[in-house]
Amino acid sequence: MITPRNVFRHELIGLKVKVAESPHKDFKGLKGKVIDETKNTLKIELKDGKEIIIPKNVAKFHFKLPDGQVVEIDGRIIVGRPEERIKKKFKKI
Repeated sequence: MITPRNVFRHELIGLKVKVAESPHKDFKGLKGKVIDETKNTLKIELKDGKEIIIPKNVAKFHFKLPDGQVVEIDGRIIVGRPEERIKKKFKKI
């Protein structure tokens, strides 16, 4: 089960996401669903069906968990291959 404490160790694909902060004005406020993830990017499908690729290291994201909770994650923390993220050590919140 995905919780705010273990979201880093789970699959992000399928979660709803909002770009909360970014130095790139065009990215800030974008909302959609994560449809793909690479080492350095998230591919998000917007409501209108358009797909956009956001670099992880330049944004803070708000992920909506299946239970409705919203978790803010600094994209720099999730940079890396998704399959290797589960092995990574994180400081306890």
